[in-house]
Amino acid sequence: MELKTRRIVHTGVTKYPTDEWTAQQLREATPWGRIPKYLIRDRDKKYATRFSAVAVSTGIKALKTPYRTPQANENCERFMGSLRRECMDHILIHDDKHLQRVVKEYKEYTAYFNQERPHQGIGQRIPDQYDLSKSKPVSGRITSKAILGGLHHSYFRTAYLN
Repeated sequence: MELKTRRIVHTGVTKYPTDEWTAQQLREATPWGRIPKYLIRDRDKKYATRFSAVAVSTGIKALKTPYRTPQANENCERFMGSLRRECMDHILIHDDKHLQRVVKEYKEYTAYFNQERPHQGIGQRIPDQYDLSKSKPVSGRITSKAILGGLHHSYFRTAYLN
């Protein structure tokens, strides 16, 4: 997902995140020099010396949020809340592999969320198309695609072939 300058580039799942694990996730999220300028994180002990060493060695400036202020990293908090409300609260997770598949598909869902789904707060417009003018409906057959195993659906028109 990318919205302005923030984006989700990698999702990893584990029950017990450690400093070593988060450092490896940072390496995997920043391949071939594609690094962000800043990384906003909280003060959890899973972001310790190894994580910090990877961030410094790649040129990322890690910004720590103040204590007990989730609003300081509102984008991450919003994503995690949406993941819980729109996905995890509706799916019974069987094991770690199932959880990884669901989170990976939810990451793909974020593209649907920002590129296809109308949002009530912005006048039923689509976030990625917010600056574009509203287009007139086009004729054609309406087709749907299941998202998250049918929890959501993406609807689009297919052109008629003469």
